[in-house]
Amino acid sequence: MEEMILTRLSTLGHPQRLALFRLLMRRYPDRVPATELAQALMIKPNTLSTYVNALMHAGLVTQERVGTSLRYAIHMQAARETIDYLIIDCCRGRPDICSPDLYPTSFGETAMSDRKFNALFICTGNSARSIFAESILRDMAGDRFVAYSAGTKPRSELNPFAVEVLEQKGHDVSVLRSKNISEFQTPDAPKFDFIFTVCNGAANEECPSWQGQPVTAHWGLPDPVKVEGSDAEKNLAFHQTYGALRNRMTGFTGLPIASLDRMSLQKAVDDLAQSQEKGPAT
Repeated sequence: MEEMILTRLSTLGHPQRLALFRLLMRRYPDRVPATELAQALMIKPNTLSTYVNALMHAGLVTQERVGTSLRYAIHMQAARETIDYLIIDCCRGRPDICSPDLYPTSFGETAMSDRKFNALFICTGNSARSIFAESILRDMAGDRFVAYSAGTKPRSELNPFAVEVLEQKGHDVSVLRSKNISEFQTPDAPKFDFIFTVCNGAANEECPSWQGQPVTAHWGLPDPVKVEGSDAEKNLAFHQTYGALRNRMTGFTGLPIASLDRMSLQKAVDDLAQSQEKGPAT
């Protein structure tokens, strides 16, 4: 085991292999296409192949073929073994070195169930998907959650098709605007309990660590803004995206958050992310 751990650490000692590993960790449990990985890291496909093969040889990454596409995911058990090896060797059970407070196990206790939970939805443009999520959660469970949204590269205005769908569904669009993620990374910004990325572009980007170790998940959905065709076809795409997010939000707001331990809650929000159906908007 120790020899394999040393191989893994040596493999991760290369900056771009480490960047690939970190990207796949952010996307876990997704299996990400090779083309998307190469684009996100801005490297050539043959270079990506070299890095992926090294990580696979170290047992840190798994590969799956879907049709003609190769997709990759973190081998989480191997990643845990490697991290545990370092922590156990470092801490020797001493809480003064590696405080257990850094890794809370009971979400309900640390989040204090007598207050509202803060949830942030992140996309690239903050003009459609993240705006949908913010509006749905606010109206569906505003008594238990405070919903926010932001973009890593926000557009100057909301997408008009998105605004039209929200108005049709009875949401108040006057409170919405495109915001940069930097607004929520200041010392006086809200402390978030949940952070969701709703587009692959945002999930693939490097972001600073969030204070308080919020529960995070990737709820990636296709971008309705990129749909081409008639206005009717575009409008349908936005309605489908709204419906898919509403379905996931129904599952999310139905979770017994205060009574779940952190690992169970993380698994629950990850499982919701695997629901890729686009049900009819309701």
